[in-house]
Amino acid sequence: MEKLSHLLEHWLEHSREHTMKYEEWADKIADEAPEVSELLKSAAEKFREGEAILENALRKVRHV
Repeated sequence: MEKLSHLLEHWLEHSREHTMKYEEWADKIADEAPEVSELLKSAAEKFREGEAILENALRKVRHV
């Protein structure tokens, strides 16, 4: 479980970095391409949902 815990931590960190970039770009292009901006925001929201699930998995792995 130690290996999985390490992997989950890595995946979460990596995902959070990407999610932040999606949000940054959504803001940058909001005026020029509002539809694309909204799609990026929607994607970021879904990634945050996935991150919450991975965080839950990590908590459970740590208590096994």
